[in-house]
Order: sequence, then structure tokens, then C-alpha cells
Amino acid sequence: MHTVAVLSLKGGVGKTTVALGVASAALRRGTRTLVADLDPQGNATTSLDPPFTDATLADVLETPQRAVLERAIAPSVWSDEVDVLVGAEELEQLNEPDADSRRLENLSRALDELHRAPIRETPYDLVIIDCPPSLGRLTKSALVAADSALIVTEPTMYAVAGAQRALEAIEKIRKENNPDLRPIGVLVNRLRVRSYEHQFRIAELRENFGPLVMPTAITDRLAVQQAQGACSPIHEWHSPGAQEIALTFNMVLAKILRSSRAGRHRVKGEDDVEETGAGETAEVTGNAG
Repeated sequence: MHTVAVLSLKGGVGKTTVALGVASAALRRGTRTLVADLDPQGNATTSLDPPFTDATLADVLETPQRAVLERAIAPSVWSDEVDVLVGAEELEQLNEPDADSRRLENLSRALDELHRAPIRETPYDLVIIDCPPSLGRLTKSALVAADSALIVTEPTMYAVAGAQRALEAIEKIRKENNPDLRPIGVLVNRLRVRSYEHQFRIAELRENFGPLVMPTAITDRLAVQQAQGACSPIHEWHSPGAQEIALTFNMVLAKILRSSRAGRHRVKGEDDVEETGAGETAEVTGNAG
């Protein structure tokens, strides 16, 4: 079971969009997935539309026991192959800035329990944690529990600064709490290919982060909002823009599963993942007209 935290320390960059896009790619590939919604806004939970649960991730963070986990996990409306560890507004009350190390480890304990004894008949291959845009207990807990971290940014000045803070947070958690944590990459979202400002910021990202910047970006397409509003995986939204973005998410998933860090368990078949179908995705290099 491989756990990836999707984060940004600036709000509004589309981190939930990326978490859901990776989950959609995993569903298309047949990778059994759990989406853990750590953001108090609960947008991932809303888009995945699970049935009502009488416990949430807030309860799991306070009491990481199997009985609580079973009450907080539900199948998504997408498919029985994608489950949701349900988010709630109450998570905000737990987002203290200086939680002690034991409290930071509760999410990790819960995911270890899922790995040791799966709740469903088929164990999870991938856990995607959608983090809030702040560096309190919630995001720190995700980084303590994760095997890898995916940083999401927009090609704007403030978002680039947020990506730098996120990378620094990953390094701090790696040194102090989770030596196996590794950044998997920086993914640019909402790219307008013909924007000179966006191309300038991408060059800045490459200067700051080098090869960590992913070679493809998520272009700014209405199809993303349409699919989310319809509670549909982007891979099942049939428009040219949606299919272009779906190909990009295939590549992001491939990079996650082919990361040198194997995680708690190497994902079944990860060595066979192919980064195919990239021809229509947006390149983040070069100059736009």
C-alpha cells in the first residue's frame, strides 16, 4: 500500500482537483484506492459523494482504532473500487499548529491498521491524502503517514512561494518524523499555455526545483469543474479537454507508482506502469505565443 500526500501551502491552487484526478486515473487502471479527505472544506468528499457515515476522519485522528475506521470509510459514488475516508468541518478544530509527535502519528497508525487487516475484501493499493492549505496538525499528520508527497502549484508568484514552503515542510518532516518520505514532484495546475506570465513562472519553478517540476501540466479547462460538479471521474467525462487532462493524470499516477520509494508495500504491478498517451498533454517547457 503506497500513501501519497497531495499538498500546497497556498489555497485555491486546485489540490483537490489533482487528488481526484489521480484517483480517477487509479480507477481507470484498476488500482484499489482510498481517498482520505483531510481538508476541513471537504471538497473531495463532496465530489466522491459517499453515503452518510456516523464517523469521519476527525474521529479517526482522535481514536485511530479499527472500529472507528470502519465507521468512517464508505464507497464513493464513482465505483466500489474507490473508497472515501470521509472528511468533516470538525477537522479544523484539530488543526493546532504544534501537536505533539504522538498525535501526529495517529493517521499513520490508522493506515497501518488498514494495511495489516483490510476492511474490504480487497486491500487498498493506493491511499491519496488530500491536505488542507496550511501547515498545522492535519498536513503534518499526512506527511508523517505518507510514503511520498505531491506538491501542487499554479504558475503565479504567490503559488510558487507556497510550493517552496511545502517543499521545506516535507524536508522538515523527513528529518524529524518520517525518514522515508520523499517529494515525488511539483505539478503545475491551471496552466494557460499562451500566457507569458505563466511561462515565466514555470521557468522560475524550474530554476528553484529543477527536475522535481513535472514535465506536463494540468491545463486550465472547464471540463475539470464540469466533471467535479457532476461527481464524475475526469476519465469518464467525454470531451476533448477532459481527455487531454486525463492523459496527464495517467502520467502523474505512473510517476507515483514508479517512485523509488516502495512504501509500506510495493503496489501490485507498479513495475508495469507505462507512461503512455502523453502526446496531447501540455508541456510546461518552451515559450508560448
